[in-house]
Amino acid sequence: MKIEVAIPCFNEEATVAKVVSDFKKALDGAQVTVYDNASTDRTAEAARLAGARVVRVASRGKGNVVKEIFETSEADVILLVDGDDTYEAGDAGLLVEPVVKGEADMVIGTRLHSGQAEFRKLHLLGNRVITVLLNLLFGTKFSDILSGYRVFSRRFAKNVPLLGTGFEIESELMIQALENGMAVKEVPIRFRKRPGESASKLNTFSDGYRIILTIIAMLRDHRPLFLFSLLALVNLGAGCFIWAVGFFNAAGEFSSYPLKRLGIYMLMASFALFLVGLILNTVNVRMREIASLIKRRK
Repeated sequence: MKIEVAIPCFNEEATVAKVVSDFKKALDGAQVTVYDNASTDRTAEAARLAGARVVRVASRGKGNVVKEIFETSEADVILLVDGDDTYEAGDAGLLVEPVVKGEADMVIGTRLHSGQAEFRKLHLLGNRVITVLLNLLFGTKFSDILSGYRVFSRRFAKNVPLLGTGFEIESELMIQALENGMAVKEVPIRFRKRPGESASKLNTFSDGYRIILTIIAMLRDHRPLFLFSLLALVNLGAGCFIWAVGFFNAAGEFSSYPLKRLGIYMLMASFALFLVGLILNTVNVRMREIASLIKRRK
């Protein structure tokens, strides 16, 4: 099998050469490619000197890099790893093995089984919150959906659509895997702190916000009946409460008519939200049926 080690990098001059060298040793014969995301330092030059193939990706954002990898790579197995030297190249074989054996289409190297000293506190909290949120909404039991160390089969790379442009791509990869029936496996790996001379590109709040929005958008697109039924239920409860306050306002301290009218409008909106979810779900089912027939006839 042809294996490619794909390393997205933005201003990783301090660490990229070591990462390239380590993975060339760990996966002998694999093609090591650094996808330089319009770096402003010597990342590309350092990668070439270390023996990597360098591909420039002009559009900033990790999601744009991952899409470029999936669109252009001809490898049977793609190992994706960050260029910040926080992941052990020695664990690469453990991640690649399930894909090579056909046991999984995506393997995630999970980090949260280890001690917490390697993580910034806010990053650790954000990771856990987002992982728990995705598990609750999609009925899964994953432990680290934001890991930057993972392996994909060729089937995954060529059949899973991606829209994310930034760090939200990791949560999108997980949701798309579930929606497209791809087998996912988690493998515990070692994780270490980012070297002092290398700066993190992740912003806890803005990137966390984008990740949560991505999960909500994926629910809207792939589980509309669940999302709109939930919104309808919340709106129904609020509408009933407001209508009841207006109805039982016997003291006359304020006009009850506007409250009763608002409550009725919210009850009507709840019914409309449920209908929207039902219609979108029907459309999704028909699209899945068409996609299934197209794949069958290829």
